[in-house]
Amino acid sequence: MKLQLISFKLCPFVQRAVIMLREKGVEFDITYIDLKRPPDWFKAISPFGKVPVLKVDDTALFESTVIMEFLDETHPPSMHPADPLRRAHNRAWMEFSSNLNGELHHLMVEKDAEKWTAKLTQTRDEFAQVENELGDGPLFNGAAFSLIDAAFAPALMRARYLNQHAGLDLFARAPKVRAWAETLLARDSVRHSVVPEFEELFLELLRVENGHINTLKRDPEA
Repeated sequence: MKLQLISFKLCPFVQRAVIMLREKGVEFDITYIDLKRPPDWFKAISPFGKVPVLKVDDTALFESTVIMEFLDETHPPSMHPADPLRRAHNRAWMEFSSNLNGELHHLMVEKDAEKWTAKLTQTRDEFAQVENELGDGPLFNGAAFSLIDAAFAPALMRARYLNQHAGLDLFARAPKVRAWAETLLARDSVRHSVVPEFEELFLELLRVENGHINTLKRDPEA
């Protein structure tokens, strides 16, 4: 089974798939495209015109959670909780993490100061909601790495960069989330789920988008 992942270097949803591939120890090839100028072959295999796409031999899979579930089912042991209710609970919060990626993107690009401030409050509130779902850690379900950890890791990475480079404290009311983030972001599969120049590209995106966040005082120690 030959696996080829189609990616955009800053996409958090692609990052989920890479984390799972690395956690499972699966060999794969990765192809980066420019989403603003996608090649014709990509348009033919991606109905939504989005990444990630995972080509499994001649079959193309799209949507990150679908790809994660496929990798988990085809490369045991499973990284989902065994209990059906807990597994469903994890899947529900994986969906929440997808929305959180969108909220963080809005924080990066919103130009209106009033709307940006409201979005900041909302994002902090959402991390506080996640806080209420965490136990003693160090990961979402305790000691075992799960699909939900892979799902949340990209949002937690971006939140930490925003904390560091824009002086935000998105984990202000979420100390367990802060600790969870530090545990995940130190993990090899997460550290190596992005290109080496990821932080540079992330900061360049902030500059190019020129949102309200660029008016804030930078505090590298935040």
